[in-house]
Amino acid sequence: MVALLATIALTGLAVTGSALVLQPGSLGDRPAGTDTAPDLAAAAEAAAEAAPPASGGAAASPDAAGAAPADADPTGPGASGTAPRPLAELTAPAWVSATAATTGIPERALAAYAGAALQLAAELPGCGIGWNTLAAVGQVETHHGTIFGGSIGSDGRVLPRIVGLPLDGGRFDAVPDSDGGALDGDTVWDRAVGPLQFIPSTWAFAGADGDLDGRADPDDIDDAALAAARYLCAADRDLTRDDGWLAAIRSYNSSVDYGNRVSAAAEAYAAAVLGASAR
Repeated sequence: MVALLATIALTGLAVTGSALVLQPGSLGDRPAGTDTAPDLAAAAEAAAEAAPPASGGAAASPDAAGAAPADADPTGPGASGTAPRPLAELTAPAWVSATAATTGIPERALAAYAGAALQLAAELPGCGIGWNTLAAVGQVETHHGTIFGGSIGSDGRVLPRIVGLPLDGGRFDAVPDSDGGALDGDTVWDRAVGPLQFIPSTWAFAGADGDLDGRADPDDIDDAALAAARYLCAADRDLTRDDGWLAAIRSYNSSVDYGNRVSAAAEAYAAAVLGASAR
């Protein structure tokens, strides 16, 4: 039934990094034996209706497995035979506005999540990654970049910057500095940065340029969302399958508690959209 989470309108997951960054309340912070398996069986079965339409104007028509809808004009970053477009321009603005109002996700963040899902549908159509799992990860990690009073600008950058605690082996796994403090300002330990909390050693190989400004910036929601989507789709994962979805989540954070929170948020977003469309 985990795969049903993927049928909720382009599901999938964003990624933090190859070295785990355990968040507060995750397995690293809980007594042994207190975690339970993710409750994924409650995912809506008819969730294909919640998929966002591409900005080319064609209505979304996801397949039964919940894969991202085909873009009538697939001109996202890296799409073959067309000029690339920034992620935020790939999804119909009316859908973004309506879905943001329904779910409470900031419009600028939602445009990045949905754009990344559409882009991965063109790059790796077998993955089935979708907007609401990416959004769920963004919610669990940093409340879509708004934690501690932050916000996302029209250019996609999150201010003030979000920099996590040092990964010094105390509360979190030990990850020595990998970039001379270039991304996180710490020359001793790595720290997770940005709305999707990438660590520098992961960003070094997974970083992406989702807004096509010529640089990969983990503080930019477009860049972070595209990098996360690609990371989760790695290793030929099929996120429309139970095992593929769980493997993607666990590549981000192996805590069962973390998986519970991501799945609950993804289901809630899908249910909100499906409920709105049924009215």
